[in-house]
Amino acid sequence: MGGNMGVMRDRDEESGRYTGQYTTEDFLDAINAEGGMAGTGDIADLVGCAHDTAYKRLQKMEDEGLISSRKVGNTLLWMISGTEEQSAG
Repeated sequence: MGGNMGVMRDRDEESGRYTGQYTTEDFLDAINAEGGMAGTGDIADLVGCAHDTAYKRLQKMEDEGLISSRKVGNTLLWMISGTEEQSAG
C-alpha cells in the first residue's frame, strides 16, 4: 500500500490545508536566490514542492504583505515586498 501513509502533516485549522514542511523562509530564500524576482515554477523547484503548493503559499504570503506579484506575459513573477522598482521620480 502507500508508502507515505505514515507521513502526516499538520493541517491549518481554518482552511483544512496542509501546512507542510516548507517554511516561509524557504520561499523568501528561493526568491532571493533568483535575484529577488522569480516565477512560481522556479520557486517550486528551488523549494522542492509542487507548483500548486508553491502558488498557494506565495498567494498567502502576498496576502500577508511579505511579497508582491506581477504578471509578465504568461508568467507570474514574485518579489519580496519593498524591492519593486519604485525609485522612479
